[in-house]
Amino acid sequence: MPVLHAHLPFVKHPEYDYFLEEHWLFEAVSESYIPLLMKMKQMSDEDIDFRLTVSISPPLLEMLSDEYLMQQYLKYLDRLMELSEKEMHRLKNDREFRHLSGFYYERFGKVRSFFTGFLSGNVLNGYRYFREAGRLEIITCCATHGFLPLLSVNPRSVEVQVAVAVDSYTRHFGRPPEGMWLPECAYYSGLDSILKKYGLKFFFLDSHALMKGEPAPRYAVYAPVYTINGVAAFGRDPLSSKQVWSADEGYPGDFDYRDFYRDAGFDHDFEYIKPYISPDGTRVFTGIKYYRITGHTDRKEPYRPDAALKKSMEHAAHFHSERKKHIEALNALMDRPPVIVSPYDAELFGHWWFEGPDFLYHTFREISRHRLIGTITPTEYLALYPRNQVISPSPASWGDRGYYDAWLNSENDWIYPHLHHMAGTMEELAGRYYNETGSLNTRLLNQMARELLLAQSSDWAFLMTTKTAVQYSTKRTREHIANFNKLVDDLLSGEVDTEFLETLEYRNSIFSDLDFRVYAGRFCRRGF
Repeated sequence: MPVLHAHLPFVKHPEYDYFLEEHWLFEAVSESYIPLLMKMKQMSDEDIDFRLTVSISPPLLEMLSDEYLMQQYLKYLDRLMELSEKEMHRLKNDREFRHLSGFYYERFGKVRSFFTGFLSGNVLNGYRYFREAGRLEIITCCATHGFLPLLSVNPRSVEVQVAVAVDSYTRHFGRPPEGMWLPECAYYSGLDSILKKYGLKFFFLDSHALMKGEPAPRYAVYAPVYTINGVAAFGRDPLSSKQVWSADEGYPGDFDYRDFYRDAGFDHDFEYIKPYISPDGTRVFTGIKYYRITGHTDRKEPYRPDAALKKSMEHAAHFHSERKKHIEALNALMDRPPVIVSPYDAELFGHWWFEGPDFLYHTFREISRHRLIGTITPTEYLALYPRNQVISPSPASWGDRGYYDAWLNSENDWIYPHLHHMAGTMEELAGRYYNETGSLNTRLLNQMARELLLAQSSDWAFLMTTKTAVQYSTKRTREHIANFNKLVDDLLSGEVDTEFLETLEYRNSIFSDLDFRVYAGRFCRRGF
């Protein structure tokens, strides 16, 4: 059961013609989401049977549906095509690298054509297409990927994260989701009751959350269990995960694969690359990378797409063989077919591991050709095997050391008193103004809810821990806190800064139909 978790934090800055962090989205679309959909289309055209489960977080749904961001994305693609064409001219007499410049020009052209053609300018159309074809199960994640155990000080905050996610999914896909990817696979006791309340039938946990549950799971992580509230939990298989995840021991670290870090945006002379990097001169990844991993050395050798493709085929065959042996061993111990859950961040495939989509394609091809094992979605498995053991999972996450450390430590602990205070304030004001009819106050309260949700994103705390984009993540957190507090002051004083409000509504436009009354706990609409 392969599961891909697709998520990025909501980043939109229309006040700038170019904004560096918007590239997180553009890179993921070009290097992961579209290449994966292109491989699904290829498998469908070749009649390769496959089943894939994909979680798409609400912030990503909102960004992929945002007209402004998708217009910016096309500009981004056009710049890459222009750069790759410029590279073809520069390298026309270079026997070692000229074919690679042509390789990228052709690749960017195919991505653009697929986006404007098959997808009609909306990546979500591809997911809808394969869902309707019965090949893809799409599940949701929490509203802004909030780290639920640390938000549970305010139980209503957790409910809103779930409720808004269900509502967002329903709005984008026409029906409510069956399952949820818990942000960071983070679980705490009692969370299952909230999931059940909003109609969710299953979720995923890291292996130790099940193995340390009470009682111990009879089939380890190779069959789902039910929580005491009747929600199914699937556990991650550590063997298949490590085989793909690990850059040192897994497939992505193979020396024939493309090196992620050697990029034209950093290798070329400044004046040459200047039109294709940040206007302030900050160098960025362009996606044009000419070298393979080679080894633990700075002297990288040229990337060879044919050799990398061949290696992806070998690794897919090996992965299939290992899963077959594992399943055969499990079959001797179980009274039902085991389910091996292999969850990954979707961005691993294509963005971090360039050949990842090819690996998935060849893995599904191996499975379809040999028919010794099969792929299945969570809903399909539960339909076949509805009776499962009941246990109480252990609190856990899939982060470093398996618990909550990455999201609560000395680098980011300052965030949570603000988040808890904001959540309490929002809940109190939602109750007080529940019957509000004034449009201006309603807009203020709705935007307060958006600012709170955006501040709760687990990404900001995680980036502070890893010391990646620390300045931006700190800035974003402080901005949402400040925005929320000013909106509260405006509401209570009756002196509304309408220009400020309009700016926030345009820039932080996530969940355009959000109603603040969801925080009151007695509001009913769609999934709320």
